[in-house]
This record gives sequence, structure tokens and C-alpha cells, in this order.
Amino acid sequence: QDQLVESGGGLVQAGGSLSLSCTASGRTFGRAMAWFRQAPGHEREFLAGISWNGGHTSYADSVKGRFTISRDNAKNTMSLQMSSLKPEDTAIYYCAAADKLWTTDRESESYIYWGQGTQVSVSS
Repeated sequence: QDQLVESGGGLVQAGGSLSLSCTASGRTFGRAMAWFRQAPGHEREFLAGISWNGGHTSYADSVKGRFTISRDNAKNTMSLQMSSLKPEDTAIYYCAAADKLWTTDRESESYIYWGQGTQVSVSS
């Protein structure tokens, strides 16, 4: 079954840390992957991307230096380690997989598989 499942969301205080995980199954792994988020009233926003083997990563300016993307191909998982969280980081976080081994595309249309999302809430 081709599926992406996120986990690890929750409520954290500003300045705190949280780690998200995405477990891939079927044809969703072995591809470029990324994390996006969407806050109420806002468009879906690219956060970080990683190539199929983890050799390339890219970050949105809004999270660079605070978030770290990684993957473990032996476990079919991708992670997002988030630190120095701010209230404006509150959103639903999604993992996604592209139809390429690596892409610098940051548009959601470039990704063909999506998880169901996990809520991250940061209190002030």
C-alpha cells in the first residue's frame, strides 16, 4: 500500500523542541521527500526537502537553522527535528514524496504522495 503516515505532533511551549516522523510504505519511499505545513487561512508552505539518499537537503528561510530534515532508508522513515519553536510555527505538518530522486521544487504540485498531516501547536 502506497502510504505516508506522520507522527509526533503535539503541543509545545515557545522555545521548545519537537520531532516529527514520517513512515513510508509501498512506492512512496526511495524518492525525494519533503515536509510542508499549512496554517489556517494560509497556503501550504514548503519547509524542508531531502533527496532519496539524504545527500541533498534544502530549507525554507523561515526554518533554516531551527529545523533539521533527515531520513533513515533502512527504516523507511523521514524525520523533522524542530527547535526554537515559535507560535507562528503552529500548523498542520505534512510529509510528501515526489516522483524524482531529488528536486529543488518547492511547490506542493511537485509532490505526488501526501500524508494525512499532524498538528503542531506552539503556545506563547
